Amino acid sequence: MPLNLDAVGRSSEPRTVTWDSADALVYALGVGAGQDDPLAELAFTTENSHGVDQAVLPTFGVILNQFRGSGRLDIGTFNPAMLVHAEQSVELAGALPTSGTIEVVSTLTGMYDKGSGALVVSEAVGTVPGSDTPLVTTRSSMFIRGEGGFGIPGPKEEWTQPEGDADVVLRAATRPDQALLYRLSGDRNPLHSDPAFAARAGFPKPILHGMCTYGVVGRVLLHALAGGDPSRFTSMSGRFSKPVFPGDELAVHVWQQADDHVFRVLNAAGDVVLDRGRLVVSAA
Repeated sequence: MPLNLDAVGRSSEPRTVTWDSADALVYALGVGAGQDDPLAELAFTTENSHGVDQAVLPTFGVILNQFRGSGRLDIGTFNPAMLVHAEQSVELAGALPTSGTIEVVSTLTGMYDKGSGALVVSEAVGTVPGSDTPLVTTRSSMFIRGEGGFGIPGPKEEWTQPEGDADVVLRAATRPDQALLYRLSGDRNPLHSDPAFAARAGFPKPILHGMCTYGVVGRVLLHALAGGDPSRFTSMSGRFSKPVFPGDELAVHVWQQADDHVFRVLNAAGDVVLDRGRLVVSAA
């Protein structure tokens, strides 16, 4: 069976998602918190340090909505080795608590023909039970190679490339074992751990999760542009343009705009791996 185009617009039943302090700690370690200096990010890596209250990295919201709260939507059949993460955004109503419960509803918002493949777009909204205000909203696009040709064009893309040199360039390191730790937060796709599966997908070795790269970059941006305060982190989006391998050293080029920051991420070879990035932070 090919992709199920009739599924567009359908929503899942609400799914209850709970998390605790340990879940937030494991996620933080998975996206590199504390790896450069074990004492520098204790708010995100410990729950019992003297004089330090535990906090949650904002991009943990993606784990809650998409890897724990993702409802079953019948998008048809395809070779899972041909699926790669294309785009991601997260929007928060405030700082995530260290433990809690939300109800998540997922909606398939579009399937678009990109010629060589299909772009599958979804949205997930996580709401605290008894509240009408979303705590976390995520939007995600997946590109499935070889599934194009059905003739539905995507919406016009709006993006203005920043001019001139970046206002700031930030270092974002990854470790050789980064994917093995990150997968403990819920994304067990063997593309990121199994050499045989990675080879089937055309890669020389397992690649880093796109959402791990996203979390590493979000963590670095949080510290540099929001003073490490998760309550100021309003939203972040970006497009994955090239695979990152565990151990890669990344450089985050940031341009300040009137109401937000735009960024792109390059690997050591100068290739863009995450593009069209946008971060919105509130005033201190």
